[in-house]
Amino acid sequence: MMSPHTLSAVIEKHIRQLCLTDFPCGRGSLRKTVDGAVETETEETDSLLDLLICPHSPWWHDASWSPQALTLRKLAVLSPERLHTDFIHKYFTTLRIVDEDVSVVDGGLLKFSKLEELVLSANRISEIPADNLPCTLKVLELRANRLSALNSLTSCTPPHLWYLGLGSNRLGSCQDTADLSGRHWPQLVCLDLGDCEFEDQRALLSALTTLPCLKTLVLEGNPFTLALSYPGLTVDTLPQLSCLDDSWIAPEERHRFKGLAKLSDVTVDQASVTVRVGRVKGIPDPLMSVDENAPDFPVVTYSYFITYEFLTDQTPVDLKVASESKCDTEHVTEDDSSDADPQLDKNCEREKSAPDTGELNPEEACCDIAPVSRHSTSKLTWSEHMDFSDTHVHTGRDLGGLKKFLNRGLYLRVEEEKVLSWPAASEDVAVAKPGRPVKEKKGGKERESPIKSGSTKDKSKDKKRKSVSELVQDAPVRRSLVSVHVPLQSLVRGDRKVDVLCDLGALHAESVVEATPTCEKDLEKKLKEENKKEDNDSKRRGGSGTAQKNTASSKGKGKAGREREADVVPACSSVCVRLQPATVALSVELEKWESESEARGLLHTKQNPKSAGTGGLN
Repeated sequence: MMSPHTLSAVIEKHIRQLCLTDFPCGRGSLRKTVDGAVETETEETDSLLDLLICPHSPWWHDASWSPQALTLRKLAVLSPERLHTDFIHKYFTTLRIVDEDVSVVDGGLLKFSKLEELVLSANRISEIPADNLPCTLKVLELRANRLSALNSLTSCTPPHLWYLGLGSNRLGSCQDTADLSGRHWPQLVCLDLGDCEFEDQRALLSALTTLPCLKTLVLEGNPFTLALSYPGLTVDTLPQLSCLDDSWIAPEERHRFKGLAKLSDVTVDQASVTVRVGRVKGIPDPLMSVDENAPDFPVVTYSYFITYEFLTDQTPVDLKVASESKCDTEHVTEDDSSDADPQLDKNCEREKSAPDTGELNPEEACCDIAPVSRHSTSKLTWSEHMDFSDTHVHTGRDLGGLKKFLNRGLYLRVEEEKVLSWPAASEDVAVAKPGRPVKEKKGGKERESPIKSGSTKDKSKDKKRKSVSELVQDAPVRRSLVSVHVPLQSLVRGDRKVDVLCDLGALHAESVVEATPTCEKDLEKKLKEENKKEDNDSKRRGGSGTAQKNTASSKGKGKAGREREADVVPACSSVCVRLQPATVALSVELEKWESESEARGLLHTKQNPKSAGTGGLN
């Protein structure tokens, strides 16, 4: 008995579903006989064919798995006597078994001796025994399977094969490259290797030059296609090629890259990615709700910067050393205050779980993703439109890691840094704690007085006029306002640039979060006190009834209450401003050589270190 996951078992199931011996096909009793001896009601041949073709007919069947399926059913109506097992197998020239959980290509396929096209995409095939393929095969599509080697397929390849689809498989070893030579595929015209794992561009192109009939080639999605030299090196190495990655090669393009394959000293397996952080809008003003009666010290300064993660060439061991070194030089505390926005806390959960060292813990990233490091822009003070104009070029040769990183995407964060500055220690100046009154004695009794009164106010202002060098700064306190994920898969699929305006949603300043409940509580407390006072006054005037009490309370709230609300609410409502969504302009561009002369210029720069610049994937 055949396994349900073998190819021949799936094909036989489809043939049985055609119902070639059942009504309206086959030799049924409802068909007209030649001598007309049957007296029961019969059907015309045209009516039977209509039952097969009409999509609303209960006898209609999906025949997309083979163009010959429908014609075979028609033949079962017109000439049912011709349908025997061997005839049916030889009738098929095209089979398309897509996403049907096939795992084994067995010898039962050889029964289809006239098969020319076989499509087996999106199955679970890990091996293709060439001995089980009909020698008449011309098209073989194996995209999105589990192939990890080609040695079983090249042992006895179909001699007339002109199309081979191997895309989205785990192919990319040196042996796979060797198995793609013209010795195994002498008639191959179209080859699909898209989204595989080939990294050595020169080795693969050297093998493909031996394919004498190759005209159409798909390579996008491989790690080496992210390099600066792609597609220029491929175009110049394969002069017989007409179409590359679904695009026709123009004569102008071939002329631009002419001679590139001869530049043997050029590093062809290196990628260069330019990341640009532009204008940021919508960050709330951190000083929008500062109390005018607040003390002059400490002096609070806010600055903002953007951080993002990008691939690094460092190994996990190097990352650990770098993290320890950076921790020794930086003294940054995390802001764990309870008045932060819960949504912001959620966004920053990962940042607060570990110190901000600048390098990410490799365990935080996916285990199959190469190590990443964090890049920071310069710091800017707050403004409605902060233009960072930060451009950083990331270069590296880990093309496989870069492909995985781009498929995962880039994580971008908006960070805020707060610094408290205090006056230097002095005998004649008393430094007050922020938000607390100073107790002073008068007449042997303690009484509280605001910090901003009399000579203390003048002294504070004098201190504020002093130079910054006379202020002592606390350790900066950083918090991540929001983080956003930027998809970059399109760069792997062939796009050169991703321009995106990241929507960060509405953000809140740190002090604004608690402003609304504070205003509401103060208003409610004040109204209760006033109402209680008015009730006591009405009782003293002789009012004792419930109606009188309610009337007094209603009047108090109707007139005096409105006046009190007019005094309190505006101060509160000025803080509770509806904020616009914050945005960050981001551009990620995959750099490419545009001509042979550009590559030659880079080679000249490399050979002359005085004019060369250094960079790294960090």
